[in-house]
Amino acid sequence: MSAISPARKAAFKILLFVDRSQGHSDDLLRDKNVSALAPNDRNLATTLVLGVLRWQIQLDDRLQSLLAHPNAKLDAEVRIALRLGAFQLLHLDRIPARAAIDESVELTKQFGHRFASGMVNAVLRKLASSRSSASDRGLALTYAHPSWLVERWIESFGAERAGAICMYGQHQPSIAIRMDDSATEPELFEAGISLAPGQLLTLARKIIGGDVTTTEAFQQGRIRLQDEGSQLVAEIAAGALAASPHKILDCCAAPGGKTLILAERNPQAHIVACESSPQRLEQLRERLAHMPDRIECRLADATALTESSVYDLALADVPCSGTGTLGRNPEIRHRLHIEDFARQAERQQAILTSALQAVRDGGRVIYSTCSLEPEENEQVIAAVLRNTPNARVCPLSSRIEQMHAAGVLTDVGLSGLQACLTSEGYLRLLPGVLETDGFFVAMLEKSACTVWFA
Repeated sequence: MSAISPARKAAFKILLFVDRSQGHSDDLLRDKNVSALAPNDRNLATTLVLGVLRWQIQLDDRLQSLLAHPNAKLDAEVRIALRLGAFQLLHLDRIPARAAIDESVELTKQFGHRFASGMVNAVLRKLASSRSSASDRGLALTYAHPSWLVERWIESFGAERAGAICMYGQHQPSIAIRMDDSATEPELFEAGISLAPGQLLTLARKIIGGDVTTTEAFQQGRIRLQDEGSQLVAEIAAGALAASPHKILDCCAAPGGKTLILAERNPQAHIVACESSPQRLEQLRERLAHMPDRIECRLADATALTESSVYDLALADVPCSGTGTLGRNPEIRHRLHIEDFARQAERQQAILTSALQAVRDGGRVIYSTCSLEPEENEQVIAAVLRNTPNARVCPLSSRIEQMHAAGVLTDVGLSGLQACLTSEGYLRLLPGVLETDGFFVAMLEKSACTVWFA
């Protein structure tokens, strides 16, 4: 039996798991089996998994045209072996064609489909000899995104920005870290970590080289991996009130990165961090265990909070479709259906309504998603305001200026975010415009005598 490289075998198993059980590539690539690989194999496995998921729509189109029976239904193992080979042939110049083809054929055999190995060999050899471009076949196919989703983005943002969103989704986003303070930076340089300044935030850095997870600073929690857009959401929330808040509610807290920023910026506040999943709650508690007196981790469904007029500030960073994170989470594009947006919006409205009910008069709620879709953003705000007469939108322009004056935002961050403000006073970050994932942020304030409707 011919050998298969550890990287290709690991990538194949992860792709099969994602295909069969709806697992998340990001979690699977951090699994102990992948971590145990040699660094070169681990890097190749990551490249293969994310590359196949990013380009899957285009790969399937190319492969389908080369099948003797284009409408034939292929078994999952055969389909994934073909995709792995096709991705290497079309997108990895340093991989010899022979290695890409032979190991895909061997994967087909070893995973129970010896009868299909000849077909896999023939199709991949045809692909290797043709290598025609898909660039003239429309934006969606060129950048391997669902056509219905691209059409929505063109309608919402125009063809040029829709193209930029798709292009950004085909590359690995830069890795950003959050530092506890700037004094940590020289320590990282001494540990061989190359950094670049954050584009938006003074305490954010981009990793240029080195493995930050091996450093003492990371292991002690003095730095952490966190997209700069995600950090920004928490920074906006952390100083949303003129006076320091005494009680803060984090409605959907796991995995806890934003909760930590709320705590860092409000050292006197008591924070209640809610999570509806028992497993994720335990992970949250472990991450926040060094602040037991300041952060209370609570098993709670944010759609049905029972407290009323208790908190000064609430962060509702709600579960969403994640269309602003397709570069980081490429499998999302293969699972989404247009009906999902309305389903997400129903839950999001319930969370925002609960958060507004939970804050006191004069309290504020920061609502955020990593979605680009109006159903999950502007339309959620509009629907909740219709049923909450004494809640109002606070434009984020003044909050952004405050953050810059306080030294939280860089000069580039100030001008960049001002350009991302909408006419309603919301903040919309499109993927790639400021080298972040896509985010939507709104700030609402509750005034006295709010009437709540069932």
